[in-house]
Amino acid sequence: MLTLIDQFLDYLSVERGLSRNTIASYRLDLTKFAGYFASSGIKNIRQVTKRDLTKYIYFLKDESYASSTISRNLAAIKVFYRFLISERILKENAAAALESPRLRHSLPNVLDASEVVKIVEAPGARSAFGLRDKAALELMYATGMRVSEIVSLMTENLNLDVGFVRCAGKGGKERIIPVGRQAKFAVEKYLARMRPKLCAHSQDRHLFLSRLGKKISRQSFWKMLKKYAKAVGIRKNITPHTLRHSFATHLLEKGADLRSVQEMLGHADISTTQIYTHINKARLKGIHKKFHPRG
Repeated sequence: MLTLIDQFLDYLSVERGLSRNTIASYRLDLTKFAGYFASSGIKNIRQVTKRDLTKYIYFLKDESYASSTISRNLAAIKVFYRFLISERILKENAAAALESPRLRHSLPNVLDASEVVKIVEAPGARSAFGLRDKAALELMYATGMRVSEIVSLMTENLNLDVGFVRCAGKGGKERIIPVGRQAKFAVEKYLARMRPKLCAHSQDRHLFLSRLGKKISRQSFWKMLKKYAKAVGIRKNITPHTLRHSFATHLLEKGADLRSVQEMLGHADISTTQIYTHINKARLKGIHKKFHPRG
């Protein structure tokens, strides 16, 4: 089964040109899939029935995987099976009618606007990387970009005179996102005062650089965000995606239309963006319950 998975991943890379991150995600999910059946004594994909596949999905649920993770695994299995059919390795597609079990969809964490302000203002201008960190946090909250998009951003992708950033998203799709006044000011300050020092011995064109003059990693961004959140006393479970969720939620709270938010986030399907309307409703309900005399 692992050999077939390797052939499938080669197909995704060569024939479909998917990104390394996407292929790595497929590899992780399908290796887990193969390991589950190997532990059950099934090593040949032809032996796997629809019932076996359903049991595997429920196994993931019983192991307390997030609903989004289970859905992603299911999608990977379906694409894998379609590949096996197209290559005539299998005659019947056992995954064709496979459905995900009813799952509880938890709403993503968001920060209040006041909490975001505390975090983006936490980096001190006099600290070693304060200007860089503030610019990166301000830009992420201002644009709602994914952390992979932020760390991959090139200096030429910025047009601060006009106030826009050109972002290369999933599947290589580009989108143009406005940059607000505060983020523009923070990035300009970083570009003028700090970035020239970081790239003194490097020709790297990425916007945000490490002390070695190379682009910062996603892990570094995550650690940096958690450090500043902790410094200002925020104990919520925060990831870089929390800023993205907060960006979308705050826009909708202020009256932005869903289509515009979808375009700025780079969602292919508006149903993905609609989760933020659910967050908004849940937050309003919580506020009503907390403050209404008879809530």
